[in-house]
Amino acid sequence: MRLANKVAIITGAGSGLGRASAIMFVKEGAKVVVADINDDSGKETVATIKSSGGEAIFIHTDVSKASDVENLIKTTEDKFGKIDILFNNAGIPHGPTPIEDLPESLWDRVFSVNLKSIFLGAKYAAPVMKKAGKGVIINLASISGIRPRPRSAAYTTSKAAAIHLTKTLAAELASSNIRVNAINPVAIDTPLLDGLIGDGVDVNEAKKALIGSVPLGRLPTPEDIAYAALYLASDESSSVTGSSIDVDGGRGI
Repeated sequence: MRLANKVAIITGAGSGLGRASAIMFVKEGAKVVVADINDDSGKETVATIKSSGGEAIFIHTDVSKASDVENLIKTTEDKFGKIDILFNNAGIPHGPTPIEDLPESLWDRVFSVNLKSIFLGAKYAAPVMKKAGKGVIINLASISGIRPRPRSAAYTTSKAAAIHLTKTLAAELASSNIRVNAINPVAIDTPLLDGLIGDGVDVNEAKKALIGSVPLGRLPTPEDIAYAALYLASDESSSVTGSSIDVDGGRGI
């Protein structure tokens, strides 16, 4: 097993690629802490894992709040004695919005969930990992952080910043044997996709147009992203830090 005896925290693990990653990590031997703001979906992920014999717990977490993230890290360390992997997966999109119509409150909310959460996760997890002499942090960014699109200023800029923060943390934490990497998906067919498309748009037509822009001709599945996260979490990537893996079907070319 590629993650035998590892303890992994996955934020936003109540659905979509976070849930897929939690299930995959457990199959590979990890004990998983499911963190989510939605209690019902987070507990459902835990129930699914336990039904197959895996070990997981749920901790209610708003990743934009320092007190919640601090509690997440402390409770995990108290329960399992260590944290090997932190997957900062939680994030939110916003629909196509011209810059002149973008509310300041939406800008702040997107940055709090997509970027501040990475800062908070690293801030509180790094000391625990330093004590152990090793650790892995994985941040969910986006191919739009490299190849931005119009009318998505808050989302694409938050993801570009996530990529840069990943590199900054990798440089800072390398001496403590803590690796930090990012994953850049294209849009994934999960419940968040509708929010990215926006209101008043034919979802099916929008998906067709999006798929048409992907050279491989399909959108990644949650499992596609989970496999990338598994690689970065495992010892197979022991020499990889400060990198961003594009899982985008070639969209960024």
